[in-house]
Amino acid sequence: MTDALSNPLPLPVRSEELLDRLATRRSAPAQQLDEPAPSASELDTLLQLAVRSPDHGKLAPWRMMVVGPQTRAEWVEKFTAMTERLPDPVKGKAVLAKLANPPLTILVISSPLQGHKVPVWEQELSAGAVCMNIEHAANALGYSASWITDWYSFDAEALEIIGVKDGEKVAGFIHIGTLAEPPLERPRPRVLDRTLMLP
Repeated sequence: MTDALSNPLPLPVRSEELLDRLATRRSAPAQQLDEPAPSASELDTLLQLAVRSPDHGKLAPWRMMVVGPQTRAEWVEKFTAMTERLPDPVKGKAVLAKLANPPLTILVISSPLQGHKVPVWEQELSAGAVCMNIEHAANALGYSASWITDWYSFDAEALEIIGVKDGEKVAGFIHIGTLAEPPLERPRPRVLDRTLMLP
């Protein structure tokens, strides 16, 4: 065991700043995200924080792809040609703006280990936790973020273009950048409507 692993981590302390941030967390409209984007050092921080996610069995059942504008433009060009076979080609083409416009995207791919004692569902939840950590880390660095999937996250031909392998799933495209104006609040569920309080 290395020295770093043998050192105890600090216990949590109350943070009003973090509580306020969580209380106002809001996904950004991906198509409105613009420069500036995280710097190289900030991106490194984002990725380091992303992997500090719950992971039963220490399997790291996910992987990340940092996707810049050039690659996304190439994907959008190929996806655009595929939209004619969608049930709603106009909408299918329109949502590609969410992929084209943001200055930075981190793609999180769920890569569960089949046949492991840790259920696949738990491994997939771990990939979702990675997505949420990226969102929170981006906000902490002063950026807005949008965690989304669209039709190309589930289309076999699109997944082959992206490089998603058999047995993997797209957990989310996390688009990161800066908004010109703050987003509006949206309706939230009543906590007691979604919570059972047991004695």
